[in-house]
Amino acid sequence: MNRSQEKPVFSAKGGRTTDNRSVLVYIRGIISSLSPTERIIAEYILEDPERILYQSVAAMKREAGASVGSIVGFCRKLGVGGFANLKIALARELAGHELGNNFNPSKVSVVEQVFRLHTKSLAETRQINAESTMLEAARAIMQARRIHLFSTGISHAVAYAGYCKFRLLGMAAFTEADAHMQLISATQLGKSDLAMGISCSGRTDGTVRCLEVAHKRGARTICLTNSIRSPITNFADIALYATPSEVKYFQAPLASRVTQLAVLDALFVTIAVMEKARTVRQLRQIGEQLIQHRVP
Repeated sequence: MNRSQEKPVFSAKGGRTTDNRSVLVYIRGIISSLSPTERIIAEYILEDPERILYQSVAAMKREAGASVGSIVGFCRKLGVGGFANLKIALARELAGHELGNNFNPSKVSVVEQVFRLHTKSLAETRQINAESTMLEAARAIMQARRIHLFSTGISHAVAYAGYCKFRLLGMAAFTEADAHMQLISATQLGKSDLAMGISCSGRTDGTVRCLEVAHKRGARTICLTNSIRSPITNFADIALYATPSEVKYFQAPLASRVTQLAVLDALFVTIAVMEKARTVRQLRQIGEQLIQHRVP
């Protein structure tokens, strides 16, 4: 397993996050895996990040109901070093935000805000996936004898889209809609195969179980989830993340799917470029057949 996924996303140097990734995105991503005290601190920060900029650690202790030690420990868990560095990271991040945490029809239309939120989610998804990790995932998919995608519920539409894309490139990709058939497929994987589990929460029992079975059988495993440090990451050699859902937005589940699809698109194009000759040949052959089914 790639243990790098267990390290903090951020690292502090002089109060700066060296990779410029979003502190708030990371907090939302790990919130489901936090202890009760850490969750209180996380929810306090997410509720109104701007107020943290003007508070002392003592004031936050008083209002959030957590000890100074717990607050400082949480900052270190984020990788920002301490409370002062957290404030600097939040200030930099909030300076770039055009849209707050709630819809405000008096400023721009709901349609406009939905598109802005999708744009923001896509930008955040790009931030939390390192280039090296995306390339590693693309190479693992390219080298696999067979690719099995596991997911249930509305996430299955994302898995099916991935299946279609990889088949378009001539790869032996498979996915099943039935949960029992997915588990059967997982038991038949081996060292030359690859399993990809897709789960927004990272806690969907069937998907996590399939990835666990595939991992134990020696298959290479990739997870795509909106929840950092969720159970599914325990069985993933490579962890990819879509931006975590913000429950204050009623369109958040849709945003999660959009960002998951964007990650798959990035993998698809990366593989296509890496194997350009085969891709061109494959698409030409497919095009010659499909054009016969078009209405004149």
